[in-house]
Amino acid sequence: MLNPNGAVSLNWSETGVVTISFYHPAQNSLPAYLLNELTHQIKIAGKNEKTRVIILKSEGDRTFCAGASFDEILQIKDKEAGAAFFSGFARVINECRKSPKIIIGRIQGKAVGGGVGLAAAADYCLATEAASIKLSELAIGIGPFVISPAVIRKVGLPAFSQLTIRASDFQTAQWAKDKGLYNEVYADISSLDTAVNILAEKLASYHPEALTGLKQILWEGTENWDTLLHERAAISGELVLSEFTQQALQQFLEGKK
Repeated sequence: MLNPNGAVSLNWSETGVVTISFYHPAQNSLPAYLLNELTHQIKIAGKNEKTRVIILKSEGDRTFCAGASFDEILQIKDKEAGAAFFSGFARVINECRKSPKIIIGRIQGKAVGGGVGLAAAADYCLATEAASIKLSELAIGIGPFVISPAVIRKVGLPAFSQLTIRASDFQTAQWAKDKGLYNEVYADISSLDTAVNILAEKLASYHPEALTGLKQILWEGTENWDTLLHERAAISGELVLSEFTQQALQQFLEGKK
């Protein structure tokens, strides 16, 4: 039974495949405590010598991740608290980046905002045709500043510009594959899970030091992200205090009722 308050769980297989799952009843959005727990569990899995490969996924059959928790954002009252909240996404992305293990992203449904950032932080992404993506931050008065380095690294600046400027529009899973965010797209969740499991078991059979060496190559040039992403979090943390953003968030939440 799923925790009504949201949770992060780990599942270990005998072959060294570790599945990290997160859940929140509000479309798998991520409040601060879940961001912190997700960071913690990625670190635990990465440091364990028995881990060969990590699968990052969310629960449910619809939304992969709706990004930041709007309810929690509305509670931010000063720029320090704002920076601390958005730094949660910075820590998750950096933990994925620094993990010595290859991370497979399993994207079963829509990814919005920080959810796109999570997908971009994975080393290899498999998705369903329902896994459309959107960066909606500009529409609510902030921008995807924390996740932008990870997203640009995967899709390039032109595609990132389109995602950001077209803040109200979803792009299809096929678009995300064409741009490089997703590596493979499947018709349904059953086909997705079969492909994810086959790939994970195959990777788990490879030389672990070779996999670690590959991981280091994949993330070359990102060594400054510990500082960069937290600087970007401070920008978002200040913008979220604006009257424009507060009203936009309130209107969004009222429209959801």
